[in-house]
Amino acid sequence: MCGRFSLTVGDRDIEDEFKVKIGFDRHPRYNIAPTQEVLVLLDDGTERRIETFRWGLIPHWAPDPKIGNKLINARAETIFEKPSFRSAAKERRCLILADGFFEWAKTEKEKGKIPLYVRLKSGKPFGFAGLWESWQSPEGEEVKSCAIVTTEPNELMLSIHNRMPVIVQKKHETIWLDPTIKDPQELIGVLQPYPPEEMEAFPVSKLVNSPANDRPECIVPVKR
Repeated sequence: MCGRFSLTVGDRDIEDEFKVKIGFDRHPRYNIAPTQEVLVLLDDGTERRIETFRWGLIPHWAPDPKIGNKLINARAETIFEKPSFRSAAKERRCLILADGFFEWAKTEKEKGKIPLYVRLKSGKPFGFAGLWESWQSPEGEEVKSCAIVTTEPNELMLSIHNRMPVIVQKKHETIWLDPTIKDPQELIGVLQPYPPEEMEAFPVSKLVNSPANDRPECIVPVKR
């Protein structure tokens, strides 16, 4: 699964990587947690744009928005079958922007699990495969929310966790974002583990264990 991630790079890095402008103020995030706002890249068929959504997908039919607290991830193998995700998988796909994510792993030296930070060796930002929904409260308030699609681990992640978020490769971004593509077989081809040779993972401070800690120290390598 993916329960915490970061987006620490500046606006210019994001705009250069995804060829789209950010039209609002933002600041670096070092420890993004579920229910918080995340940056998403959308394509409506005429233009691409970046918006902020709530992390934790709320299906449009949900009577209570709290269901989103449990729907932060969606398994790639079942997104076209699960009632919570199948409509979004065909109609409302996005990239959830990040430059790293956290996972917790067991070690022989310490009790419990230690946090690891996983990123691209290039340090560039990337997009998780995302699904999104628009939910209306009884009072008429619109809430846009999203979930991160996960898949089987690559060789790097195999010893860390049995799942990993889908990092969409550049060659597949257009396919995933294209609203005219609805064929599950074509879309499932995008949802593959990212090449492990392009990624790295290292231990970081246990500060990241608390969502209240959102500062640079969360992604600094530490010795174990």
